[in-house]
Amino acid sequence: MQAAQQLLERLYPQRRSLLKRQILLDALSCFIEYGLETTSIEMIREKSDSSVGAIYHHFKNKEGVIAALVFAALDDQAQLRDQYLQQAKSLKELLYALIYSYVDWVSDQPKFAQFLLLAHFSVQQGEFRQQLHDKNKLRNQKIVSYISNYAGASLLKSVPAELMMSLVIGATESYCRAWLSEKVMTNPIAYRETLAQAAWDSLQHLSKN
Repeated sequence: MQAAQQLLERLYPQRRSLLKRQILLDALSCFIEYGLETTSIEMIREKSDSSVGAIYHHFKNKEGVIAALVFAALDDQAQLRDQYLQQAKSLKELLYALIYSYVDWVSDQPKFAQFLLLAHFSVQQGEFRQQLHDKNKLRNQKIVSYISNYAGASLLKSVPAELMMSLVIGATESYCRAWLSEKVMTNPIAYRETLAQAAWDSLQHLSKN
């Protein structure tokens, strides 16, 4: 869980956030080991050696803990994605940056990536769904904004912003999901160039139709 701890330290670097980080780290461990439904606030309290009051103070309820972990994962993912996108010098490089950043993040953060698969739908259906919707909308808008800066961007104008990430990341996400569930053993980094080329070819084909 060292990588997960480092992620939380990046997002919550303040000393006063030490307890919050510990609760989230131990909650992450509980959710992955026991599942969302089985894990209780008491289990998180016991593992983190905190108090129920402290957990409710920081997160309101169990759904708040789940949402905080999902948002932490998405925010860290976004930071890495922006670093890669800022280095792109063409539309093709930008698309490759999207794939590379996704694959590299999953490889570096398998616990958080596994948790996202487990909890994303739960947050979509719960009280934090609007925040999740807003985060996803902002992500899509930023990516479309990046794309619009490059020659050839007009080829993709017919692709709705909300569909873009699914088209680009779809196959990559599918392989990463299989890797996280141990259905395949090869780290997705080994295939990131193949996945990026496939995504590029797919968008090029779509833009010609």
